[in-house]
Amino acid sequence: MMMNAFLCYLHDLSPHLIRINESIALHWYGLAYVLGFYLTYRVMIFLARRGLSEIKEAQVADFITLVALFGVVLGGRVGYMLLYDWDQFVQTPWMIFMIHQGGMASHGGIAGVALFCLWYARRHKISWTGIGDTLVCGAPLGVFCGRIANFINGELFGRVTHVPWAMKFPTELLHEDFVKQGGTAVSLPLNIQHSPEIIEWFERNGGGRAELETILHPRHPSQLYEALGEGLFLSAILLTVRILCPRLPHGVLTGLFFLLYAFARISLESLRQPDSGAEAILGMTRGQFFSVFMVLIGLAFIIHGWLKARRA
Repeated sequence: MMMNAFLCYLHDLSPHLIRINESIALHWYGLAYVLGFYLTYRVMIFLARRGLSEIKEAQVADFITLVALFGVVLGGRVGYMLLYDWDQFVQTPWMIFMIHQGGMASHGGIAGVALFCLWYARRHKISWTGIGDTLVCGAPLGVFCGRIANFINGELFGRVTHVPWAMKFPTELLHEDFVKQGGTAVSLPLNIQHSPEIIEWFERNGGGRAELETILHPRHPSQLYEALGEGLFLSAILLTVRILCPRLPHGVLTGLFFLLYAFARISLESLRQPDSGAEAILGMTRGQFFSVFMVLIGLAFIIHGWLKARRA
């Protein structure tokens, strides 16, 4: 790690926890998924032992395994291809199975989890919204882990800023908008994709870190903002409400998750650099635009839950 003259951290983290060769490596991103599923599992066990879960303690392990595979991974991948990479999907639809190449959408993962829970609820004859009220207490911890992995990878960085905690991401050189924002075009080899590789290339081909830092922009570490807002804080709020208000009608807590996640995503997305080549939709980024629908879904869950409880 290194600070330049403007006390701006130069991102130099490797995406690999362990790397044996070019083909075999353990990535932080993969570890983040595993840790996220485990933390969600622990939260659901905690709630099940206190009688605050529709899913019994003995069922939690199997449920988490299935929801991870068919909800988060499959839903996240399908969502990314449909929402963010439609042209690639149409041209090469088999890319949907190339998960190792990256490309997951949180909105797709949430939709995938919701659909899986609906199937699971019907199969086991339990409340769909009741399952959701338990799951949403721990699921944001998975978002937290994923955003931390985004930061380690140097991806999804923020917009240009001059706040005291601004950081410089070498991966900015790979972004289509780098030159549009006044940056100097740099011809990097195609196999270079991560911060340590870019830093090493500059050290071998010129002025090293000093030259690199002069051409990079200071940016918001938006991955860390989203890790806290969409992940850690959201999970803490929902878990607290679940414990303090155990008799909430089924669906209210699920609706609260949709509302709070959408508000966090819409507000924090304004500090995040839009994806390469992504066009705004009604003046909003794609993440913000899709989050608007989550507000409507959240309100629908809350209203349905209260009306159903009132009728009962």
